[in-house]
Amino acid sequence: MSAPTECLDWQGIAIDCAGCSHHAWLASGECRPGETCVQDRYARRVLRFFQRHRTVADDYLDHPYFEVRAIASRYATVFRLADLLADSEPEVRIAALLRLPVSRCKEMRNDPEAKVRAAVASRLEGADLVPLIGDREYLVRLMVARRLPPDLLPLMMHDADPEVRRLIAQRIGEDWLVAMAWDVEPRVRLDVAERLTPEQLVALADDEDWRVRHMVASRAPTSALEALAADSDDDVRAEARRRLHEPGADHAG
Repeated sequence: MSAPTECLDWQGIAIDCAGCSHHAWLASGECRPGETCVQDRYARRVLRFFQRHRTVADDYLDHPYFEVRAIASRYATVFRLADLLADSEPEVRIAALLRLPVSRCKEMRNDPEAKVRAAVASRLEGADLVPLIGDREYLVRLMVARRLPPDLLPLMMHDADPEVRRLIAQRIGEDWLVAMAWDVEPRVRLDVAERLTPEQLVALADDEDWRVRHMVASRAPTSALEALAADSDDDVRAEARRRLHEPGADHAG
């Protein structure tokens, strides 16, 4: 019995169920061509196979198709995964390191593939992340910024990428937050402004970006809003004037 003609293997060759070592499973419905098949080129069909037949995953860790190796590694015996850290395909290395003990992940911090290093960062914690702070790929540093404890985030507050600095501004401790208030990227300053106290916001009243000034106008003490009531931006002016005319607004100073 052969699989339907639309079922092809990873090399684009029609699948021949008769020559498969799991041919006997066809009769019981444990293998369903076009839906559940380890030979299929479609990863979702391979995944369904291993979800139903976890016990054979170890037998496919050296399969020539990397998708099969990567999916099999999700279900294989964990003691068999260490060798996959040297696999030629990054997807396989990632699948292995996501299941191996964290101690084995450390050795992968210098992997040539950024997505592998990002996966490593997703497993590490604390000081073990420090060697990745200066990684050449911003996606890796972004993962590091998500996982570093706040007391280590000042090490990244001058990162070259604004998206990384934005994340730092959202997580860094209050003692260091003000130091990021003059970042060259407006979106970073806006993230900082959202966390500053009303009194600290006064220092940003003349920021060049209207969104930051609007944040000041909406949260700073009303005693600091006189200049913003004449701001060049319509929305900033309107917000400052609205608050200045609220009952009980303090115009002193």
